[in-house]
Amino acid sequence: MSTQADVKSLDTLAFVKAALAAYAHETSGSLDEIELEGRKAVDYITVDQAAYWKAEVRRCGDLVNQAIKDLEHCRAFKKVGDNQPACAEEKKNLEKARAKLTNAEQKAEAVRRWTPVVLQQYRETCVRLVHFREVVDVDCPRAIARVEQMLKSLEASGQVSAPRPDTVAAGGSGAAAVTRQTDEATAPVASPAPGARDSTPEQSP
Repeated sequence: MSTQADVKSLDTLAFVKAALAAYAHETSGSLDEIELEGRKAVDYITVDQAAYWKAEVRRCGDLVNQAIKDLEHCRAFKKVGDNQPACAEEKKNLEKARAKLTNAEQKAEAVRRWTPVVLQQYRETCVRLVHFREVVDVDCPRAIARVEQMLKSLEASGQVSAPRPDTVAAGGSGAAAVTRQTDEATAPVASPAPGARDSTPEQSP
């Protein structure tokens, strides 16, 4: 397995680091918002609606009791001789009050029935959000630190391998000197002109 990285652009790694940081920041804010809105929804069902329909059942029960009293009052005081009064309006009011009471009781029962389900679902959702938050709060910073370490290592590697300007200049002058010496050593010797006498003294026999 190769341990070498084929990195073609340091800017790409810098972009990945910035993208990870932005993702962690935005995701953390979104998780906070989800938890807040979820808590509001749960409280609306389990607290607000429960209290509202409980109070509504009491109110509708009072309306039914009042409608019954009104009907009895009508039958008792509006009776003429042996004729029983119709009391149509009082009967209609009693019927409406009983219908409202039935609806309120059904709503209150629905809230009581769904409250444990909603709470259980919210708890399970919070557990999933905790796992997701661990990814954002732990894994993302770890990945960012890893990318930053890679950037530093690559930048340091590039600085070490790059030749220094003064070294290049010194190396250039030395190479020129060597070249000159080589040229002098390999230069051809000029042959004497025709008719010229050799300046070397002849040895006597």
